[in-house]
Amino acid sequence: MSTDRLAGETPPGQEAAPGTAEAQTPDDTTAPGDAAAPGDDAMVNEGAEAEAPGAGAGAPGSGAEAGAPAAGAESGAPDSGSESGAAADGSEAEIPAPGADAGAPLTGSEAGAPAAGSESDATARGAEPEAPAAGAEGKAPAPGAPKESPASGAAKATADALAAAVRAVESGERSAASFFNDAPRPAKPAAPAAQPAKAAPQGGPAGPAPDVARRRTAQETGGPARPGVPDGGATAPAAAPPATGPAAAPRPAVPTAPGVEGVRQVLAAGSAPETLAEQAAEVLGERAAEALREDPWLLLGVPGVRPEQADGFARALLGAACGPGDERRAQALVGWLLEQAALAGHSALEAAALRAALAQRAVPDPDDALQSAIADGAVLVFQDAIEEPGRARPATGDDEAEEQPVRILLGLDRFAMAEESVADGLARLLNTFEAAAEPVQDTASAEAGDDTTAEAEQPVAGDGTAADESAAAAAPGTDAPTDDATAPRPVRPSAAAWEAAAAAAPSPSAAELIRAAAHSGLVAHTGAEAARAEPAALIAAARSLGLRAFGATHTENGRRRLAAHLTECAPDTAATGSADPATAAVTVSGLLSGREGPGRDADGALALDLLVVLDAPQLDLETAALLVESLTDGTRLVLSGDPGVLWSAGPGRLFADLLAARFCPQVASRTPDFGPIGELVSGIGIGELSQVEAPGKEVVIVPVRDAGEAVHRTVQLVADSVPRALGVPADHTQVITVGHGGAAGTRALNAALKERLNPGPGRFGGFDPGDRVAYAPAPGRTVPGTVTGADAAGLHLDCDGSAVVVPREQVGAGAVRHGWALTAHQAAGTRWPAAVVVLPGDAVGGLTRAWVYTAFSRGERHLSVVQGADQALARAVAEVPVKERTTRLRSLLQQSVQSAEEPSVAG
Repeated sequence: MSTDRLAGETPPGQEAAPGTAEAQTPDDTTAPGDAAAPGDDAMVNEGAEAEAPGAGAGAPGSGAEAGAPAAGAESGAPDSGSESGAAADGSEAEIPAPGADAGAPLTGSEAGAPAAGSESDATARGAEPEAPAAGAEGKAPAPGAPKESPASGAAKATADALAAAVRAVESGERSAASFFNDAPRPAKPAAPAAQPAKAAPQGGPAGPAPDVARRRTAQETGGPARPGVPDGGATAPAAAPPATGPAAAPRPAVPTAPGVEGVRQVLAAGSAPETLAEQAAEVLGERAAEALREDPWLLLGVPGVRPEQADGFARALLGAACGPGDERRAQALVGWLLEQAALAGHSALEAAALRAALAQRAVPDPDDALQSAIADGAVLVFQDAIEEPGRARPATGDDEAEEQPVRILLGLDRFAMAEESVADGLARLLNTFEAAAEPVQDTASAEAGDDTTAEAEQPVAGDGTAADESAAAAAPGTDAPTDDATAPRPVRPSAAAWEAAAAAAPSPSAAELIRAAAHSGLVAHTGAEAARAEPAALIAAARSLGLRAFGATHTENGRRRLAAHLTECAPDTAATGSADPATAAVTVSGLLSGREGPGRDADGALALDLLVVLDAPQLDLETAALLVESLTDGTRLVLSGDPGVLWSAGPGRLFADLLAARFCPQVASRTPDFGPIGELVSGIGIGELSQVEAPGKEVVIVPVRDAGEAVHRTVQLVADSVPRALGVPADHTQVITVGHGGAAGTRALNAALKERLNPGPGRFGGFDPGDRVAYAPAPGRTVPGTVTGADAAGLHLDCDGSAVVVPREQVGAGAVRHGWALTAHQAAGTRWPAAVVVLPGDAVGGLTRAWVYTAFSRGERHLSVVQGADQALARAVAEVPVKERTTRLRSLLQQSVQSAEEPSVAG
């Protein structure tokens, strides 16, 4: 790897000494005990944005509040696509293991699901009283047991029995299904303040799909609805430390105004910033003001609000009537913790991890809190088979199946339903697909000279023959003329036509992909940047056969690259049935919204026959579910992507789970990425960081001593060295760093780059015309753009040639950031002519192989690495793979395969 400096670059010894790197700390390190007064503007969680790995954790709170700000999570920030909304280091947030220090705050940078062994650890502490989910149909035993109360003399015995049951399940002595015939859990005793008893759900057979517990309320906001509890509910236990200062008396109830104004009144009564009113009204619905008065902890559902802030708000409203043991607080924390886990990529959490996190938040009885959440339907319970290396898959017999060890998972209903919808949809596409077959020609018709079969078998002619006529009839919305008198009919190319298209493919890997798509309704395709030409060849071949084929990418940049490949694969536009083959390239968001692509048919399904989704690792669960549900039976779906890049910013890991489940045919590209950058990235993908020859300065390493020098060198590279040596202008060079915070995070780098490249006062909400920005129209999506102006309507942007107006309230909420420097998650799916990757020494904790692979592969012609991580970079590449996420999709897909095999075995 070349360590030479670019032409004209000043040696370090001749530069002005850079400033000393500042200690890397989070934006908000105030202890929760001090920040409990929610009147501070810190209620908006800017301090909880992703920070660089060296960031110091906030001091744990005293009293009832145990958590500091989620130090890595962009809590509710619109650009949650940045580093998964989790740690600035790109790592997935981890929920603490049961053995973690109970006083440590649960931070957004510590999020991953614990290993299966964490269940056993918690059991050893006697903290695993999980009951059979007597009610969640098809679910595993529910954690927790009814809290011991004088109103129930049998409560202690019940709790012991439930704990023994869970230990039996997790140790493998008994299966979870064997408990579902037992008597249902008794109803929880009524609270002293006339709280209605929670009805125990009815037992049901074990299975993967929760039906009974999927109850939603009129106030559904994308998270679990939590029932209110009267103000005279549970109070803090005697052992809990009292709040500092005299307890505030509860404020007298006053009539509230309707709508947002009423929410402002309630927030003011609780000393919370009134700027949260619009968000709270949007999240909580029409009765937001009344709901907040009854249950102040519902404020945790507002993006950016942290538990210690909601606790302060509740104390101001309820006074001595609230405490850490309040059931409303526990239920809100359960939902909040699962939401934070989703920001880190988990679609569910192990019961032990969630229980430990509740204990760290000073919930006195985590088991009872989980039991109540399950009984209310706010949380769903699942059993997930544990894969043991070297263990053969159990047979279909009941005795064998019961020996399979399982883990208990808890999740929010919307993520559970999205995961199950994806699994069901993928299975539907496989099962409803009819493979191409050779037509059977009638002898008599052949002797009579019937040429119908010959027309059906005719491959791409490109001259207006049968294939083009079929395309015109079957593909409304294309540029080809259609005959209104001819009813559209499905086009089914023969096996011979598919084979002819495969034989004409530009590469062996493309031919293999075409053959796989001809015989399966679902195909997984893996490959790096050079392999993107293979899905393009498939799309061009399918369109030449008369099929309505389209390719969807994650970003507009990816769409343009796919369009270029399509143009190369189909230079003869007459053969594609379209005047411009590039029209077959769309974005996922544009396809689903109808702005791009073929539109929808009369039944609401996408009007296409084959869909290729590139950048598949960036698909989150909810987007994937919507996409799969939009495909009609028999449609071919090809998911293509590079398995080495970072996963989606949202929950789930769809592409990785699909590959691991071996649910469908898989085609691995054999087309390598050429050049020094391709060679370097290919080595990183297998865990090797090797030196590469770069005679044309394709790869340059710039050593630095500290974060301050890293910022200085980065500005010099972007503004001077790369343009002078390589001819790549500054606006075509992208800076990528580990996180938003710290002395060399995106905020520090963007400030330095703006001062050098586009200085200005920031008169439009901190932005000036000409500023490069990153706009997040939805969580998980980052759209690069340039500021063109602002007016009363909002901030005007030019995003890849499209004019966009961002309302000023979204600008104030953080939907727009300066974009000279991005995180690796924000940069995924996009490539630039040149990339500068900044690795300061205090960022080593956030480096993983997937992060390095993603960041280093963003440059097309040039890659500069501002290297301050020393040997930690090589260790990360060799020893730190991507952090695991807790998901259920792989198990659901495997169960689908087993269910499909059982009838054939029985027959």
